[in-house]
Amino acid sequence: MITATDLSKTYGTRVLFSGCNLQLDRGQRVGIVGANGAGKSTLLRILIGEEDASGGLVNRMGAARVGVLDQDWFSVEEERVLDVAMSGDAELWGAMREKEAMLDDPDAFDVDRFGELEDTIQRLDGYGAEARAAEILVGLGIENDKHEQPMSALSGGYKLRALLARTLASKPDVLLLDEPTNHLDILAIAWLERFLQSFSGLVVAVSHDHRFLDAICTHILDVDYEQVLSYKGNYSDFVKRKEEERARLENEISKREKEIDEHKAFVARFKAKATKARQASSRQKRLEKIEIAPLPQSSRRHPHFKLAARRPSGREVLDVRGVGKAYDDHIVLMDVSFKVHRGERVAIIGANGVGKSTLLKILVGQLEADEGESTWGYEADAGYFPQDHAEALGDPTASVSECLWEACPMEPVGAIYGRLAEVLFSRDDADKVVENLSGGEGARLLFARIAAVKPTVLVLDEPTNHLDLEGIESLANGLKRYDGTVLFVSHDRWFVDKLATRVIELREDGVEDFHGTYAEFLARTEADDHLDRQAVVAAARGQKKGGSQKGGGRSARS
Repeated sequence: MITATDLSKTYGTRVLFSGCNLQLDRGQRVGIVGANGAGKSTLLRILIGEEDASGGLVNRMGAARVGVLDQDWFSVEEERVLDVAMSGDAELWGAMREKEAMLDDPDAFDVDRFGELEDTIQRLDGYGAEARAAEILVGLGIENDKHEQPMSALSGGYKLRALLARTLASKPDVLLLDEPTNHLDILAIAWLERFLQSFSGLVVAVSHDHRFLDAICTHILDVDYEQVLSYKGNYSDFVKRKEEERARLENEISKREKEIDEHKAFVARFKAKATKARQASSRQKRLEKIEIAPLPQSSRRHPHFKLAARRPSGREVLDVRGVGKAYDDHIVLMDVSFKVHRGERVAIIGANGVGKSTLLKILVGQLEADEGESTWGYEADAGYFPQDHAEALGDPTASVSECLWEACPMEPVGAIYGRLAEVLFSRDDADKVVENLSGGEGARLLFARIAAVKPTVLVLDEPTNHLDLEGIESLANGLKRYDGTVLFVSHDRWFVDKLATRVIELREDGVEDFHGTYAEFLARTEADDHLDRQAVVAAARGQKKGGSQKGGGRSARS
C-alpha cells in the first residue's frame, strides 16, 4: 500500500537516514521507533506526503483512503463533538450535510440530486455512522453526555481524543498515527489496542509506549545508524533481534582484529628469518587485504538518572486522612485516605479525570484540600515532578547550566557539567535557553535538578510523557535504585509494571489500596484492565499475591 525506494532525508550536513527501502502492506501494523530527534516523525510525514524527502520516491496506492491523526482542533472548536467524529469520512459527511441542507430549504430541493445523495449515504453505510462514531468516542473515554456538546467544552486532552475518533471513524485503508496514546488513560489505550488489532488495513504508528508497541505491532521500523531497518514482530522481538545482530557484528570484528594481530605478530617475528620469509610476505599481503568497516554509532543514548535520598526518612512517610476536593459543584476527590511507608513505590492509577494529579498537587502543597488533611512524616522532604514542568524549571530565560546551578549553588562548575552530561546535555547544550528546550530535554533537566537536592520522597506526575524509550527505561532503572520513597502517576503500562510495589486505584466508587505489584493487583482483584491484563498477569503467575484493602470513601471524575 506504501512503497519507499532509496528514501533519504537530510537537514544541511545532518543525515537522518538514507537508502531506505520499504514495502508496507495491508494487514501490517508497523511501529516506528528511535531516539528523540532521530527522524521518526519526519519519516511518518514523508510517508503521508506532508514533507518532501531529500531523495528517493514514495508511492501510495492511489485508491487507498488514508487516515491521519490531525492534532489541530481550533478549526472545529464550535462543532458538536459527535459531528467532529463523524466528519472523518469526508465523502459521507459531505453527502449527509448537503442532504440536511436540502431538507431544511424546500426551495432548494432537487429530486435528482437528493437521490444521488441518498445513494451515496446508503453505499457508505451512513445510517450507522452516528452509532459507529459514538462507540469510538466512548471507547476513547468521551462519554455520551459529552457528544452533543461543542468541542470547546472539552479539555485539550479530550479534544485530541475526539480528533483521534475522527481519524478512526473515517473507515480508512491506511492509518498513520503519531504518538496516538498521548493524552489517553490506560483504559482508553487498551481500547485503542483492541481497535487496531482488529483493523484490516495498514497501520503505521510512532510511539514511545513499550506495551502498546508489543500489543499491536507485526513489524518495527527502526530509525537508527542513519538508516531505517525493518524487523518482523513486535517491539520485544525487535529488541532481541537488534541486540543479537549487534553482538554478531561485534563478534565478527573481534575475530577480524584477532586475525590481524596474529598476522602482525607472525610477520614481525619471521620477516627477517630466511626459512620463514616467504610465509611472512604472504601473511603481510593477506594482512593488507583485511578491511574492518567501523560499526556505525547509534543515535540512541541512555541518560543516567542518579537519584538518591540525602538521609533516611522516618518509617511513616505520609498520612492522608479524608481528603476531598471539588471545583465549584464538581467533586474531584472525596474521603481519600491512605498511609505510605519508607521505601514504597506507590503507583496511583485510575481513569483520566478521576483526580490523580489533583491529589498529588494537594500532597505537595500546590492545592488546598476542601476536606481532610495530609501530613508528611519525619524527614520526608518531597521532590516534585509536575506534568507541566516548565514552571518547575524556574526562569525560562536562564541557561541550562544556570537552571541546574540554582538547585545546587555550592557545587563547582565542573560538577554542574558532569550532572548535565549524565542526562545527555553536552557543553554546548549547557548554554541553551530553558524556554527553547524540547519536552524531553526539559524533563531530563528537571530530573537533574531533583537529583541535585536529594529529596527523601519523589512525587512524580506522568514522568515519562516526554521521554523516549531509552529515557523511560533509564528512569525506571534509576527509580528502582533510589533508596527513598516514590509516589507516581503514570499511564505507561510498562513503566508501572516495572516499578510499582504498591497500587492505589482511584475510582468513582471508592479507593482500592493494594500492597503488591500491578501484576499481582490484577491477578488478585480481577480489576478492570488498566494495564494489559494478558501480558501483566502472565508475569505474576506463580508469585505470591499481595493483600488488598478498600478505602472508606469514593473518588468522582473531574
